[in-house]
Amino acid sequence: MSATKEQEYYIKMLGILGSLTGLFSESSTPYLNYRITENLFCKSFSAKNLSRADVSVDAIINDTGFGIKTFINKNGQTFQKIAEFNKDNISFRGLNHNKLIKKITDLRNERIDTTKRIYGLNKLKYHCIVREKENILVYECDMNLIETEKIKHLKSNKNITVFKDSKNEYAFNNSKSTLYKRFITDNILIKIPVKILDDPFEVIEQKFTEIKEVDYKKTKENPYVILPLYSKTKDGKAVYPKSGLNQWNAGGRKRDYNEIYIPIPKWIHKRFPEFFLPRDKPFNLILPNGNILSAKVCQDGSKALMSRHNADLGNWLLRDVLNIKEGKLLTYEKLQKIGLDSVIIERIDSQTYSIDFRLIGVYEEFIEENT
Repeated sequence: MSATKEQEYYIKMLGILGSLTGLFSESSTPYLNYRITENLFCKSFSAKNLSRADVSVDAIINDTGFGIKTFINKNGQTFQKIAEFNKDNISFRGLNHNKLIKKITDLRNERIDTTKRIYGLNKLKYHCIVREKENILVYECDMNLIETEKIKHLKSNKNITVFKDSKNEYAFNNSKSTLYKRFITDNILIKIPVKILDDPFEVIEQKFTEIKEVDYKKTKENPYVILPLYSKTKDGKAVYPKSGLNQWNAGGRKRDYNEIYIPIPKWIHKRFPEFFLPRDKPFNLILPNGNILSAKVCQDGSKALMSRHNADLGNWLLRDVLNIKEGKLLTYEKLQKIGLDSVIIERIDSQTYSIDFRLIGVYEEFIEENT
């Protein structure tokens, strides 16, 4: 079966990038930065790039999400990082081996399921780019949920707990709050011989000299703000029981179970006064799965981002994404479990915005950068 044009381009570019190893290393093993491989994969196959979203996948093609992994082959069965939990928000200390493994499993599975629900995915895969002496290998394997009922604890020491299910072996580093999976290099799809250039600097200089006119990209990012899905309290963070994402539980009148709003802090309007449209003026809001809601900024002080039809935003966020049953309050602990507690709102044009999720801590970083 012949390769497609997209595959041919991908293979060619991996070989070219590997040949430039001398820019970074004197090794005979090709060097590839993980951000480069993520961007190359997306460019080659017209995939949606999620590398900034910090979810369980880096790219999407149709209904399949791909986690792009780049690592050295070594013995063909190395542990590689697949998830990092926020150790400031989730504590694993004091748990025995069985409780620790169960907690890690629940967190990992919930984050995989949440990623699938956010982006409307049916399948998840790892796309592995493996480097060895003078070669680049490419293979894929399924990104499985950890099988809760088939877990076997293998060994532990002070910081590392190793366990497996019927399909994969995992290791959890307690001090780093990081989960690893053992990747087995087999069922190779592509093997690319790489000739590493003796002097890549000279080659690059010659190529740029040969090109009379170079089109330099003028980078333009869409304006954006980060909004919290929680409120600050004297004890830390909370989702209030009668406002924000629990607005459906407020008194005063009968409300739909899906009626919510995303809080817009006052400082956002002061720092970015022209970002949102005026109060109650509708705009299109593109969801991560590609669907579009009609939304608006409303309430006193334009403090709330809501869907134009009250139930639409909550139906998506509470039911489709967070998988919360009607009548059950959202808690900050739920947001901790999925590792996401804020959203990014990007302005695409004068009538169109997009929304996506961001990791715990991103909103605080946004505050520091803009105040």
